[in-house]
Amino acid sequence: MGWIIIYFFDTYSIIELIRGNKSYEKYEEQEIITGILNLTELYWIFLNKYNRKTADYWAKKLSFNIVNFTKIECIEATRYRHSRKKDDLSFVDCLGYILSIKNNIKFLTGDKHFEGLDNVEFVR
Repeated sequence: MGWIIIYFFDTYSIIELIRGNKSYEKYEEQEIITGILNLTELYWIFLNKYNRKTADYWAKKLSFNIVNFTKIECIEATRYRHSRKKDDLSFVDCLGYILSIKNNIKFLTGDKHFEGLDNVEFVR
């Protein structure tokens, strides 16, 4: 019996699941563990790209396990973002990465800025 890997889904990976990206098929049965800001970002993207009805649909349809954070993780994420200033990473992405490390779960993303980093499963 193999190990079960638990993932922190960043917004990119959630969107790819919704889009039916074949590279994300193996994650379809995984519990979606993410941050409240990722859920907010996802809603924002659907609201802007489509409409409120679509945004509401996906917010209700998907089941999320939300990882909480404190000001300590916010500060660490801000420091991490600052250390990678040239990459212009979003705060939400940096917070997700920090939360994944703090919770000992892999950060699942297709964001090229995280490719090759420790604790990252990079999938395009």
